[in-house]
Amino acid sequence: MSANPSSDLCSYAGKRVVVTGGATGIGSALVDLLREHDVEYITVLDIKEPTGAVDTFIRTDLSDPASVDAAIAALTGRIDVLFSNAGVAANAGVRTCMAVNVAASRRLADGLIDRIPEGGTIVFTASMAGNGWPAKLAEINTLLDIADWDEFLDWCEAHPEVVEDVYGFSKMCMQVYVMRSSYASIRRGVRINSICPAPVDTPLMADFRESMGDKVIDWSVTVQGNGRMAVATDIAPPLVFMGSDAASFINGVNLLVDAGFTAAMTTGQADFSGLA
Repeated sequence: MSANPSSDLCSYAGKRVVVTGGATGIGSALVDLLREHDVEYITVLDIKEPTGAVDTFIRTDLSDPASVDAAIAALTGRIDVLFSNAGVAANAGVRTCMAVNVAASRRLADGLIDRIPEGGTIVFTASMAGNGWPAKLAEINTLLDIADWDEFLDWCEAHPEVVEDVYGFSKMCMQVYVMRSSYASIRRGVRINSICPAPVDTPLMADFRESMGDKVIDWSVTVQGNGRMAVATDIAPPLVFMGSDAASFINGVNLLVDAGFTAAMTTGQADFSGLA
């Protein structure tokens, strides 16, 4: 027995991992941290080529179903963990935002789950922006029942009163998808979870500030109470944990990684004066 058995639970030795959006931001930090945990093989799917220590790069446009399908076909062998991490902000438009953030994530999970052995896992990067899903659960379930890519996106464009803030809605959909899909997946030995970060200071933050406004972003940081915005290296460790054997009994969970923002909102401790 090792002197520190708990450290073995987070080891990725012998594991083959796929990461979407691994070229920059959270995905890049995740790749670096996986290397520190002795991962055997990393494949990155991204529209940009990563500079980190990856074994295979498959250029993939996650807004294009043909590109997603080509990536699925190009992936060979066993996949122990799929980190579906890539995402775009609302200023990408309804169709692109819902395609990248939801449709592609679902298509990859559905297309790759048969290659994930018992004990494997799928981890999505969702967001605390999706916490409002209970108010739209009926509509989200209706949407998630639509399997066809174009029909799915057509529904989103046809229901602006439901979609509203498309980024937040896309993350609501992902939180619900995790709960819907995890029940069936665990019966084949595969766990499905997500992490739900607060705003993170990555290259994508410029798009969030454009689409959401500085006031909302900066206010959310003050509610967290720790005085700073998250950075990519704050978010990579929870991802590594959720994909590891240390989380072997966690399934169907949307893990908040928000420095207490949701706790403050839920218990009425948030100060809304910063939005005035």
